[in-house]
Amino acid sequence: MLVVEDSLTVRKYLVACLRADPGIEVVGEAADGREAIELCDQLRPDVITLDMMLPVMTGLTVTEYVMAYCPTPILIVSASTNRGELFRTYDALAAGALDVIEKPLDGAGDPAWERHLLATVKLLARVKVITHVRARLARPARPAGPPAPAGLQRQYLAVGASTGGPQALAAILRGLPATYPLPILLVVHISPAFGQAFADWLADQTAIPVATAAHDQPLPPFGSPRILLAPPDQHLVVRNRRLALTRDPEVHSCRPSVDVLFRSVADELGPRAAGLLLTGMGRDGARGLLAVRAAGGATLAQDEATSVVFGMPREAIALGAAERVLPLDEVAPALVALAGPAPGRKP
Repeated sequence: MLVVEDSLTVRKYLVACLRADPGIEVVGEAADGREAIELCDQLRPDVITLDMMLPVMTGLTVTEYVMAYCPTPILIVSASTNRGELFRTYDALAAGALDVIEKPLDGAGDPAWERHLLATVKLLARVKVITHVRARLARPARPAGPPAPAGLQRQYLAVGASTGGPQALAAILRGLPATYPLPILLVVHISPAFGQAFADWLADQTAIPVATAAHDQPLPPFGSPRILLAPPDQHLVVRNRRLALTRDPEVHSCRPSVDVLFRSVADELGPRAAGLLLTGMGRDGARGLLAVRAAGGATLAQDEATSVVFGMPREAIALGAAERVLPLDEVAPALVALAGPAPGRKP
């Protein structure tokens, strides 16, 4: 694997942690973005650990190049916590980086963090990544439109995503109109240290208003376009026509959990709801999506070819939870169709 980090102290600490595991071989070290790209071309590592704040070329630039020309699983190891730096991290995840973990301060030893690093690296080494030829994410226009028509088929949309989720969500949300009438409830697995500005970043990808969900907030009515995101480390549920945030135990090692949201949506909204399960490791969301379908809701899952990790969707498909399995570029049109016929057309 290749370690990319401009701080010599932190880089040596990362290398020492990785080399302590007999199953991991560190084949190269890079101190700046240009060297990282050159070594990736030469060495073709199985995994790259990547700092975002690098001299010469940023971590985002490295990610975009690597995913376009030598696709490799990338684990971002970053101490970035201000809004601008977090946005660059989200952009790198949207460009194809697989995951992000917090950098240890001053390279200080932490056995629990070291175990987490090793487990994550080994997990990502098994992921078959795909090529992403892309420029920086385009910022959509925010056109005005007519009010959403009434009496449509579905009234709410619940979405879950994990590894590869930022990229998939950005692509889908850019395909939805500003007047999309179904309020969207969203769970994304992302580290609490990096989740604080994620709603703001999503707002830059779509014309639909985005906010972090608040406890005891009224469930928005159909016809009021908005996206409400589960905050880091809290489950999001629908209860008595309101939103609730809980710190109940993790489900599938996840909090927030997609299963928790989907099951509450199935119980509360039944056939008025739709569920969408996107790319991600593990099985969170599979049984929840099945509950949505059993309650009469519409259910969709992302297909294998366009998933960065075909874990969560595969589990849902195996359970018979997904009515439709779609490539990423067909998801937004399908979501628009779930809202019902356009004005003036026969159903």
